[in-house]
Amino acid sequence: MQKEQTLVSILMGSQSDYETLNEASAVLGQFAIPHEVRVISAHRTPEAAREFALSAEERGVKLIIAGAGKAAHLAGVLASMTLLPVIGVPMKTSDLGGLDSLLSTVQMPGGIPVATVAIGSAGAKNAALLAVAILALNNPDLRARLAAYREAMTRAVEKSDAEIQALPRPGA
Repeated sequence: MQKEQTLVSILMGSQSDYETLNEASAVLGQFAIPHEVRVISAHRTPEAAREFALSAEERGVKLIIAGAGKAAHLAGVLASMTLLPVIGVPMKTSDLGGLDSLLSTVQMPGGIPVATVAIGSAGAKNAALLAVAILALNNPDLRARLAAYREAMTRAVEKSDAEIQALPRPGA
């Protein structure tokens, strides 16, 4: 059996980021998007980061999701070495709650963009959904599945609203 071509790479600067970035992996799995998950540090394994960034496109990767905490340079380092879109996920940190990671990820110099999402799990989920939306630009089936996903979210909110409105209110 031949392995499907990896379309999205999820990279993290440390294994401690796995629980958060697993949210991105779960979303990509829901949409049946072939992806890989790796630990590569911009600071501790710079040559591996370089090698990864330089080879990703020729391996068929279309997007990179990179999460890191504190100095959070992984997304920017990768973006500086590839033309592929890079989505940065700032990790929540014990020192500054992730503000340090957010600022390190979002403050890229003009010319080397990194799309940056929210800190932590919500950001990881949104990074994957952004990757799905980008891939769906050239894939009508994926676009339809993304539309169905969003429609299901709408229906869930409408159901919650109906349930809340049906609850008795004191003094009503």
